[in-house]
Amino acid sequence: MDETKPIKRSKELAPLSREHHEGLLFAWKLKQGLASNVPVETLVNYTRWYWSNHIKSHFHDEEKVLVKFLPAENPLVHQMFKEHAQIRDLVISLDKEPNENSLQLLAEFINNHIRFEERKLFVYAEQVLTPAQLNAIYNELPGEIHCDTEWKDEFWVKKKEQ
Repeated sequence: MDETKPIKRSKELAPLSREHHEGLLFAWKLKQGLASNVPVETLVNYTRWYWSNHIKSHFHDEEKVLVKFLPAENPLVHQMFKEHAQIRDLVISLDKEPNENSLQLLAEFINNHIRFEERKLFVYAEQVLTPAQLNAIYNELPGEIHCDTEWKDEFWVKKKEQ
C-alpha cells in the first residue's frame, strides 16, 4: 500500500499550503456534485464563485510574490505558469460551454496541480531560498483570505433518504 506522508511545510509557505488544502476541497466538492448529478449550472456557478473569491488571488500570490524569488528559467516555475494558464482557460471555457466533462477535467487539473506544487515546487523553493527570502515571501502574503460572500448551497453533502 502506498502511504503518502504529510509534508512538513515551512511557516513561510504554510499560508499557500492552507489555501491548497481548500483547493483540494473545492475539487472534491466538484467531484461529489458531479457524482450526485447536481445540475451543471450549480457547479459552474460554484466554480465561478470559487475562482473569483479564492483561486485568482492565490494564483496572484504565487505568480507575483513566490516566483520573484525563484530562478525564472526553472522548469518547475514554467510548469506552474503553464498549469495556472490551463486552469484559467478551463474556468473561462465554462462561460462558453458549461458541461460535466469540463468540470471533471477542472477538478482533476486542480488536484494534480496542487499535488505538483506541494510535492515539487514548494519543496524546491524551501531548499533553494534563504531564510530571509522565505521570510520576505511570508511578509508579502496577504494572510487569511476573507471573501464578502459565502457559498450557501452545500450541494456536496449527501442528503439523507426520507
